[in-house]
Amino acid sequence: MLSVNNLSLGFSDKYLFKDVNVKFTEGNCYGVIGANGAGKSTLLKILSGEIEPTSGDVSITPGERLATLSQNHFAFDAFIVRDTVIMGHKKLYDIMQEKDALYCKEDFSDADGILASELEHEFSEMNGWDSETNAEKLLMGLGIEKDLHDKYMKDLTGAEKVKVLLAQALFNAPDILLLDEPTNHLDFKAISWLEDFLMDYPKTVIVVSHDRHFLNIVCTHMLDIDFNKINIYLGNYDFWYESSQLTQRLLKDQNRKKEEKIKDLQAFIARFSSNASKAKQATSRKKLLDKITIDDLPASSRRYPFVGFTPEREAGKDILFVENLSKTVNGEKLLNNISFTMNKNDKIAILGENEAARTTLFQILIGEIEPDEGSYRWGVTTSTAYLPKDNTSFFENQEVNLIEWLRDYSTEKTETFLRGFLGKMLFSGEDALKSCSVLSGGEKVRCMFSKLMLSSANVLILDEPTNHLDLESITAVNNGLIAFPGSLLFASHDHSFISSIANRVIEITPNGIVDKEMPFDEYLEDEEIQKTLKALYSSK
Repeated sequence: MLSVNNLSLGFSDKYLFKDVNVKFTEGNCYGVIGANGAGKSTLLKILSGEIEPTSGDVSITPGERLATLSQNHFAFDAFIVRDTVIMGHKKLYDIMQEKDALYCKEDFSDADGILASELEHEFSEMNGWDSETNAEKLLMGLGIEKDLHDKYMKDLTGAEKVKVLLAQALFNAPDILLLDEPTNHLDFKAISWLEDFLMDYPKTVIVVSHDRHFLNIVCTHMLDIDFNKINIYLGNYDFWYESSQLTQRLLKDQNRKKEEKIKDLQAFIARFSSNASKAKQATSRKKLLDKITIDDLPASSRRYPFVGFTPEREAGKDILFVENLSKTVNGEKLLNNISFTMNKNDKIAILGENEAARTTLFQILIGEIEPDEGSYRWGVTTSTAYLPKDNTSFFENQEVNLIEWLRDYSTEKTETFLRGFLGKMLFSGEDALKSCSVLSGGEKVRCMFSKLMLSSANVLILDEPTNHLDLESITAVNNGLIAFPGSLLFASHDHSFISSIANRVIEITPNGIVDKEMPFDEYLEDEEIQKTLKALYSSK
């Protein structure tokens, strides 16, 4: 068991959280949530011992092993993939190395034999003989095929490294598992495998994630960092969200009723305090009034932006026609004879194992690059707006403030109008005067959404629109796109985001596309579709 006692973490006079007391028990999965900067990842670092709290302590039941998901994707570049996974159990890996060194000695002594025997016994107790097999099972489950197991980590792609490091954290069933954003860069098959793994995991899991579907599937409890406190809730993310919204509404209703009562009493006192026959009643109500207090609602660190898209005009029947598009980039054929027609009110999720293929399709459709073969045509009544995955070019060498930045994309140039749009995306007051050069990743994305809302386009093309956003902003974008009356092409790794928005799915493979007008969950569960995809991905 892992427990924290009177835990506090502060910097100068500001505390992220104070006087936290929580016991994490086996068989449960705890999802850690909170606004950006609330201290989610910091909490995991305290629990792992990476950083020290300001006060309080963390205790682990003696003999229990704790494992974390490494965030350094280059730390194991000099090691073989299989060995990197086994290194998740440091003691076991050290014994393996020590054994191998002993058996390689030319002058193997009796003392060496005794030590080797002791190591072999300890190795067996740790289930060491199955370590390579177990490592391979984890790798295969996460989509790292066997031909990669003997390669060096430096030879893997970034997405493959993430999967190996996740397998490392899971290896040999640690008693306490700390996972910081474990679904980042994972494909849907790998995420589904991880969900199944964690649902059946008999020990303690503590996870930070922005993936609402993942939190709903795996979590038994939510750990909410807000109001400089950490509160624990029984249930998954959706249960926490509904209950927290209900609590806030109830508090507001209680205060509203108290305010109404105070006004009634004040009116009575003002009316009858000078009336001798009513003076006693007025005095009585004055005493009652003095007892009524308005509960201060704590100022939550969570802020929900407003995202809403209003097309300047409705698009006609013809939206987009794509015929036989092909494109090769740096010797790799990303698009191979792609054809589809986009209909009015389509909200299409573009999937595919190769992220570059999705981005390339979007760049062709907005005219940034030319296809090698094929053509596309937008309907004459369409107007498009694009949110790129990489928005660096929009903020390069930009020392201007946000009002000046947004003015370039607006027909209405007044500061009041521009502040209104920035305010919707949580840039109010002095924040609207921030220099573009100091923005965080999430702030840049929120700026881009302000730009998109100003475009009044009736077709949106969005490449990973939830990247860098916190759960509150993701929820706002999600709701805004559900309500959007136009057509939409988008790519995302967020299961809840896709399933709540898309009415059609197009998956790009090296050998063509699969195009289905159906809900996303049905698409993932359809066995015939999955067989077709397997054949398209494996064909040479």
